Amino acid sequence: MQANVAATFQYFLIAFTSVFFLVDPFAAIPAFLVITGDAAPERRRHIAKRAAITACIVLCSFAVAGSLIFKLFGVTLPAFKIAGGVILLLIGLDMLQAKRSQTKETPGETEEGAEKEDAGIIPLGVPMLAGPGSISTVMVLVSQATAWWETIPIYVSILLTAFISYWVLSGADRVRRYLGETGIRIMTRMMGLLLTSIAVQFVLNGLTDLGLIRTH
Repeated sequence: MQANVAATFQYFLIAFTSVFFLVDPFAAIPAFLVITGDAAPERRRHIAKRAAITACIVLCSFAVAGSLIFKLFGVTLPAFKIAGGVILLLIGLDMLQAKRSQTKETPGETEEGAEKEDAGIIPLGVPMLAGPGSISTVMVLVSQATAWWETIPIYVSILLTAFISYWVLSGADRVRRYLGETGIRIMTRMMGLLLTSIAVQFVLNGLTDLGLIRTH
């Protein structure tokens, strides 16, 4: 029993760190401040809330429909692991340089978002928070589950990440003042290092499933 609890907790930590580092709300703070402009604090909290809810719904939807998408397009799990790992690696390498990956959003999307009446859904919710990396990650994690209860840590991770994202973005000014530009860059690089490690492991798992490499 104790071993099962420890294994479940370890799996939760893996799922949470994978999802959280990919959503990366801290790196979205500069874009959020540009998009919200001179909006009142209540307005910023409203936009942050919609962004977090949108990201949560998108990630949960792809987590639920992951196996159906695999069957519909004839995609195998090893192929998706490798593709997801490559995406994570590209994002992680950008994060190691303390810059926002353009696989999540482009400068044009940020400028367009600043002109929207409510940018909480697009581009903040998608693709700034729920980008291709986090979407592919939840799909791979769910597809690896052998029983329905094993998916619970994944959904808990998504909900917890959405809550933290709301908290971070709604207090973006305070967070930025507290951490400073240097602090945000350091945190981004740390997340990038962990993310690249997860990405390499995804690729290795995919190659192992294909029988191209062996693990000891």
